[in-house]
Amino acid sequence: MDERTENLQMWRELGLDVDRHCDLLNLLRSVYPDIYMSQENRPPAMAYFDSVVAEIHGDRVRELLEHKARGGKVIGTFCVYVPDELIYAAGAVPIGLCGGAQFSIPDAEAVLPRNLCPLIKSFVGFKLSKLCPYFESCDLLVGETTCDGKKKTWEILADYAPVHVMELPHRKGEMERELWLSEIRALRSRIEELTGNAITPETLAGGIRTANAKRLALSRLHETRRSSPLPISGKDALLVSQIAFYDDAERFTKMVNTLAEQCEQRVAEGVGVVSADAPRLVVSGCPMAIPNWKLHHVVESAGAVIVGEETCTGTRYFENLTDETRTTLEDQMKAIADRYLKTNCACFTPNEGRIEQIIQLARSTNSKGVVYYSLQFCHTYNLEAVRVEKALRDAGIPMLKVEDDYSMEDIGQLQTRVEAFLEQIA
Repeated sequence: MDERTENLQMWRELGLDVDRHCDLLNLLRSVYPDIYMSQENRPPAMAYFDSVVAEIHGDRVRELLEHKARGGKVIGTFCVYVPDELIYAAGAVPIGLCGGAQFSIPDAEAVLPRNLCPLIKSFVGFKLSKLCPYFESCDLLVGETTCDGKKKTWEILADYAPVHVMELPHRKGEMERELWLSEIRALRSRIEELTGNAITPETLAGGIRTANAKRLALSRLHETRRSSPLPISGKDALLVSQIAFYDDAERFTKMVNTLAEQCEQRVAEGVGVVSADAPRLVVSGCPMAIPNWKLHHVVESAGAVIVGEETCTGTRYFENLTDETRTTLEDQMKAIADRYLKTNCACFTPNEGRIEQIIQLARSTNSKGVVYYSLQFCHTYNLEAVRVEKALRDAGIPMLKVEDDYSMEDIGQLQTRVEAFLEQIA
């Protein structure tokens, strides 16, 4: 049996709508070469990440099903606040399920309001229409209360799959820290119940090391983007971060370190993917799940380069490590709670830390400006843009605010706005 036939059989056994699913994959394969393979002088190690996308619903899904056949569990997540450490410690596999495609949104709009952010509609649409094999492979979905849209969506999604919801506090005081620690404990209990495996200090120490190793590899790659000329495009760096949410952790970490080593060598030799005088920009705002590459593609097609992302598919994912020195289970749980509560999201108030972080990232990467990216109907990030823009103006850093969805209908308008912004900062 050839690989294509095996995949079709696997998708049918998962209950996918195979015809529409093939249409989705054909659409992805039609746009990926123009966006990614057309780039010149890419680091050779990017071939691995291209291969992961080429088999996005094939090889990795097969690995998950083999894991389940051995008695393992798969846990779907939607946010960087869900602790991977606990999932690894119980012998389970975490899979990021955020949606970045317009394809599934009409299916979600049969149930959800139209004036809801496309990220929520995209992942709900994938579940309702049975277009995503990762969704169908999950034994549990873990949601969180980062926004009103999500916390009500979990109630709807619970009609279709088992869901555990974590209450994320929106302040960072001592009382909120205790609340968050209690949510970490509750998740540990739910995961232990699901897997039948007790999380011990030894297994949790291993889970912490696995999660930290991945973060260190991504941070190492990110550091090379501070150089000029840039050793890797913003599009490629974004793709690597997106793949982090579903690839095998140890294999992914090894391949990112290989890529980072190549980029470090390029820096030492002065080799770049674009000229050293290309305008450097930072992107800040909402996450960009596969296959949401539109903004990066437009910016870099216009002659600029993106050198960092203050997003959940950027620095928020890897910027802090969990303390590996704790030895008791309770102290390890506290270390996990502390690590995740350091992450800056627009849902927090007050939120000076995030604003300072955007300014610091722009300065440390020698960027000429910030593109503030917000999904349509994402009130949290749209509202925070007001204070971010004022702070950037006071710091002398130009900002372009982009409010967008996943469709391609506005790409001409987006190109015009980006080009005008580049002329402004030239």
